[in-house]
Amino acid sequence: MFDELLAREGVEEVLELRGRFGFMAYHGGGLEEMTDVIARAAAELSDASYYGVHQPAGMEWHIPSTKVAPEHSQKLTEFLANVDIVVTVHGYGRMGMWASLLLGGSNRDLAHHVGAHIRQRLPAYDVRTDLETIPQELRGLHPKNPVNLPRLGGAQLELPPRVRGTSPLFWDWEGPGLNPHSQCLVEALATAARTFPLGS
Repeated sequence: MFDELLAREGVEEVLELRGRFGFMAYHGGGLEEMTDVIARAAAELSDASYYGVHQPAGMEWHIPSTKVAPEHSQKLTEFLANVDIVVTVHGYGRMGMWASLLLGGSNRDLAHHVGAHIRQRLPAYDVRTDLETIPQELRGLHPKNPVNLPRLGGAQLELPPRVRGTSPLFWDWEGPGLNPHSQCLVEALATAARTFPLGS
């Protein structure tokens, strides 16, 4: 299914190779809105690498993460070969969790590190790094999930609409740039990427 999505007209597969820290947003564009914008901006700000799949407006084809496989994408293969660790940015929406940012993924040190930086920048949000407080299907722990494929694994960041600027809170935001909450998130992610020790 993933290769079929990539072949669809209007779907953009983006690869930007820079540092050994990586950001991904393969449900970006019209599907999980603003996830690609936030992840790409954080990557640029921190000199990290970026991989994204951006669907055109009106297209909402959700490929399960376990089906987003490098054997179906040369660009994803190149990305995973270039990075040691990754933060994958997703979007979700659930009743009662409109201000909850969830950090799953196999690298729990990274999840706690990223979570601490987000809390500093966005203290009004509920930033969850304890897996027991994250719905099981949003924990990102499956070994085939791309967030877990780099050498050091990664952290899966699930963003509610509000912090992405897609809730009524920011419908009248005209810029310039990202809304204040999204901009603070980008800065937190970039700082986390720059300061996380990758080792040798």
